[in-house]
Amino acid sequence: MLSIKKRFKTAFIALTMITLSSTAQAQKMTIAAASDLKFALDEIHAEYKKAFPNDKVNVIYGSSGKFSQQIENGAPFDLYFSASKKYPDNLAQKGFAATEPKLYALGRVVLWSARHDASKLTLKELTDKKYRKVAIASPDHAPYGVRAMEALKHQGVWEALQPKIVIGENIAHTAQLIEQGAADIGIIAYSLALNPQLAKKGRYYLIPQAMHQPLEQAYIITQKGKDNIVATRFADFMTTKKAHDIMVKYGFVIH
Repeated sequence: MLSIKKRFKTAFIALTMITLSSTAQAQKMTIAAASDLKFALDEIHAEYKKAFPNDKVNVIYGSSGKFSQQIENGAPFDLYFSASKKYPDNLAQKGFAATEPKLYALGRVVLWSARHDASKLTLKELTDKKYRKVAIASPDHAPYGVRAMEALKHQGVWEALQPKIVIGENIAHTAQLIEQGAADIGIIAYSLALNPQLAKKGRYYLIPQAMHQPLEQAYIITQKGKDNIVATRFADFMTTKKAHDIMVKYGFVIH
């Protein structure tokens, strides 16, 4: 029989191995995600945690263009969900991606207001004097801002609206400007208009896709995340029916 000392040593080694194994499995991972994904990805993250409770996932929301610049400058993001495929494509071409850019959804834009019934309006009506400020996300680095600009140009009102335009840092900030009254109305992501918080405060007009280029949204695992099993697991989870159902719930078209 093993002595008490040897049994204690054996038990200690076994406990140490279990602890090391658990620590190895509980890796951390940071996601940089376009702000149009805020509510959908929060729900997907919650479902992911049920399946992989030991994984530590931190999600940061913001502008797709700014995240792309930050990744080039060494920001510690393992997984990058962009609202435009062009940014992951650019990162892949420059060697900052560990995977090929993969489309995960098509986004939509809507006209939304907390003050007016936007469901009864069209973009051409935004030139009316009663709409003093019209908010859109910055076309410089926010894909939804680019699509908003394209839609307004398609309807021939872009130039006339210039004195009224209020620029949001990203699409979530744009929605906030309208919600808080800094703008009377604006163009935001369909996914944000469908979340319960905004849905109870205003109505929307779904802008026809023919008025703008497709909002092809794509993701990459970055070079930093290439050996992070959590990044791979989360990316795989995004292809599940559960994740797809949540995305569809928030108005995304699954690619």
